[in-house]
Amino acid sequence: MTAISHNLDQVRQRITLAAQRCGRDPAEITLLAVSKTKPASAVEEAALAGQLCFGENYVQEAVDKITCLKNPALIWHFIGPLQSNKSRLVAENFAWFHTLDRLKLATRLNEQRPEQLDALNVLIQVNISDENSKSGIMLKDVAGLAQEVARMPRLRLRGLMAIPAPESDYQRQLAVCQQMAEAFARLKADNPSVDTLSLGMSDDMEAAIAAGSTMVRIGTAIFGARNFA
Repeated sequence: MTAISHNLDQVRQRITLAAQRCGRDPAEITLLAVSKTKPASAVEEAALAGQLCFGENYVQEAVDKITCLKNPALIWHFIGPLQSNKSRLVAENFAWFHTLDRLKLATRLNEQRPEQLDALNVLIQVNISDENSKSGIMLKDVAGLAQEVARMPRLRLRGLMAIPAPESDYQRQLAVCQQMAEAFARLKADNPSVDTLSLGMSDDMEAAIAAGSTMVRIGTAIFGARNFA
């Protein structure tokens, strides 16, 4: 068993235990392996261990991996901030976009999504901790943006995503995650295509799952520490 395969097993066990503790079915929770800064060979190794969903933050690095691997079974998620001038690369190469935070960007992605591909799955990013350094919109603005996105034929609104501020206390983690879960429930009530709450990383995965997250984004626990140039 390789290190990545072993790490994936450990993370899957954490997800299963967290789900069981709150009476949820672990199958409801998708593991998104965050492969940013990691080589294509690491993605390939994870894929051989059964991992198919991968998250990337940097457009050109991700497109290089997608082109190198040429594996149609892999599902690529863009989870980083996106400049408008790079939107075409996301529209043409990814199945999911997690960080939608403005109408202009939604319009560009809708126009640039190739007709031969399925509609691009999009999540609206919420700045749940109101941090100046974080992308995302305020909770009060979600419904308005969602209404606009729902009209776009080449986009499919799937739900919400957030990156809460780091917090070591479980109860405080849970409180923030529950705010997101409530917003997700409201959005879901008005939009039949909504089914995804992308919430939880290595340090707050358990709280996110207890609140109702359907997708957790895990990087270091799978691939090891990142090397930034």
